Amino acid sequence: MGIAKKREFFMGCCRSFLLCCFASSFFFLGTHQLQSSQTQVLLQLRKHLEYPRQLEIWNDHTIDFCSISSLSQVHMTCLDNLVTELRVVGDKPATVSDFNGFSIPNQTLSEAFSLDSFVTTLARLNSLKVLSLVSLGIWGQLPDKIHRLSSLQYLDLSSNYLFGSIPPKVSAMVKLQTLKFDDNFLNETMPKWFDSLSNITTLSLRNNQLKGSLPDLSSSSSLHVLDVSGNKLNSKLPSMPKGLVMLLLSNNSFSGEIPKKYCTLSGLQHLDMSHNAISGTPLAALFSLPNMSYLDLASNLLSGSLPGHLICGSKLDYIDISNNSLTGELPFCLRTESEKRIVKFGGNCLSIGMQHQHELSYCKEVSPKEKQYGGKDVGILVGVILGLVVLTVLLVLSSIIFCRRYFPRGISEQHLLHKSVEDNSAVGLSSEILANARYISQAANVGIQGLPVCRTFALEELMEATNNFDNSVFLGEGSYGKLYKGRLYNGTLVSIRCLPLSKKYSIRNVKLRLDLLAKLRHPHLVCLLGHCLDGSVRDDYSPNKVYLVSEYVPNGNFRAHLSGYSPGKVLDWSERLAVLISVAKAVQFLHTGIIPGFFCNRLKTNNILLNEHGMAKLSDYGLSILAEETDKSKANDGLSSWQMISLEDDAYSFGYILLEALVGPSKSDRREAFMQNDMASLNSLDGRKKIVEPIVLATCSQESLSIVISITNKCICPESSRPSFEDILWNLQYAVQVQATADGDRRFDSASHQY
Repeated sequence: MGIAKKREFFMGCCRSFLLCCFASSFFFLGTHQLQSSQTQVLLQLRKHLEYPRQLEIWNDHTIDFCSISSLSQVHMTCLDNLVTELRVVGDKPATVSDFNGFSIPNQTLSEAFSLDSFVTTLARLNSLKVLSLVSLGIWGQLPDKIHRLSSLQYLDLSSNYLFGSIPPKVSAMVKLQTLKFDDNFLNETMPKWFDSLSNITTLSLRNNQLKGSLPDLSSSSSLHVLDVSGNKLNSKLPSMPKGLVMLLLSNNSFSGEIPKKYCTLSGLQHLDMSHNAISGTPLAALFSLPNMSYLDLASNLLSGSLPGHLICGSKLDYIDISNNSLTGELPFCLRTESEKRIVKFGGNCLSIGMQHQHELSYCKEVSPKEKQYGGKDVGILVGVILGLVVLTVLLVLSSIIFCRRYFPRGISEQHLLHKSVEDNSAVGLSSEILANARYISQAANVGIQGLPVCRTFALEELMEATNNFDNSVFLGEGSYGKLYKGRLYNGTLVSIRCLPLSKKYSIRNVKLRLDLLAKLRHPHLVCLLGHCLDGSVRDDYSPNKVYLVSEYVPNGNFRAHLSGYSPGKVLDWSERLAVLISVAKAVQFLHTGIIPGFFCNRLKTNNILLNEHGMAKLSDYGLSILAEETDKSKANDGLSSWQMISLEDDAYSFGYILLEALVGPSKSDRREAFMQNDMASLNSLDGRKKIVEPIVLATCSQESLSIVISITNKCICPESSRPSFEDILWNLQYAVQVQATADGDRRFDSASHQY
């Protein structure tokens, strides 16, 4: 019996042990099992990076990515089912000497790569704390939305092809401790906001093309390592934080003397100022800093003599003062032979009886007489330059006075716009808005190649094109006047809108407004081909109406395609997303492509037209600057208030376009009633089955649908602040990416079942 009891006790212990092991293994699996949405993001990132061989370990979709053993080139850490660390080292290091911001075959990722889309996808890993993507051929201007990775503590994008500036919104990434953009092609001025990164310990921008001045970083109390070597910085040396350990400034064009405050950096261990234009005599106290081990002052303009009683710190084992203009004796502590200390001092004029020193005359200072003559020469040169400048200014002023006296009709557009301040108040536009709106940003040049130039039409041309505006070519009438279809003499189909004008506008003022509209060019805007003013051409005449001639878009509007009234199939989910993204891009251009922007664009599905290729184009945009009816209250609120309200109006209107794409025109037309009774139902699967259009449910993934529902709610919900069109576009593009991943998985599963 004793043996039986022992056996039973032993078996019980074994069972308990196995149960504990099973429970523990289940716990760890549950802790590290990656969420499916995170897996989709990783696969999408691999696609963006054009399937580098280092990420072939992700080919098997059935395994948990968190369980894959770390390799030398790929490392990933997960916590609570979320990716917290991602490190990838590729085989596309930045090896070219010059880069102009565009793709290079066999060096960078292809022309199809979009850094903006890549960062949009990356930002979905919102628990990421460590991100290192090195030598992957990533190219382009780093977008501001990088700041959406708000949890990042470590960011390393070294050895890629980053171009342009460091995004200002990086300053909002307050958790950053390490920022490394080494070996890229950043070529703008050095940002002034690095001190706002209160937790930064390592800032490394080595081997870029940054220019201008290095900002004062003395308030960055956490900064330990600063490396800006190999750039084009050309200022005097600024103050540094007291906790600095490594300071690398070599291969720039820094000038002036070494600040005396550098001698108080007691924690400094490594200082490299070589290959600059630093002048003056080296500070003796630098050599005796208690923790200094590496000091490189080579190839500068240092002069004078080092004190004979110079003290070298006990840890100083490398000193390079070569290729300067130093004279006198070499201090004793630099002459002491030691296996631990390396001293380089060639290329000076030191009196040490050794080779590799220049004659004293090579390093002598310029004499006072030479300085005096040099000063006189400089004074003469400055005087000549100032004389030329004054003469040029006088000539310009004389020309202006002459033109104003003899050519009074050559009055500037901007003056006309200011003169018409009374007119402007009738359309909610201040004279400041119209005056500044002449200056179109570079964004206006994107994607407009091949679009025809806007011109003036004769009324006879339009009458011939429409058969005297016959009812057979009448397309409809809205708040912006009647719309006709016409055919020009060359066979081109056009749409012609007859827009009533306020009598407050003179013909010259109307022409200025039409010129502004003519500058709006974008692939997803219906192209304005020209205009015709009905009436006299006298400058003091106020025209009654204007005819706007635009391209004819033949395939109906978005609303008809949603409801099935248009010939052909009803649009599925991916097609609806494509239309929505096109319109969002167009509106974002209207807000930002011209300064200060065209707002209040009366967005609705009837104004979204589809061409023969299914590409969406927005019509009836920007007409508020010509239309007679406005909300005058907005004009009295001032420039900023008017712009903000108008911008939110577009976001609000676009929200109902999104809603119509989800539930169809009939349900969305109820607007307020829908918001009160049905909007909350979109948050549940059962509610979606009742109100979302069947074709949408049949062709979408629930995650993609949820993203669009979320941004829709932000646009139209009265309690929430309206999102910007950048945010709207960002969410829509991500919804497309999620849908594409789901479609790919579905095709993969279908193919697997067939075999």
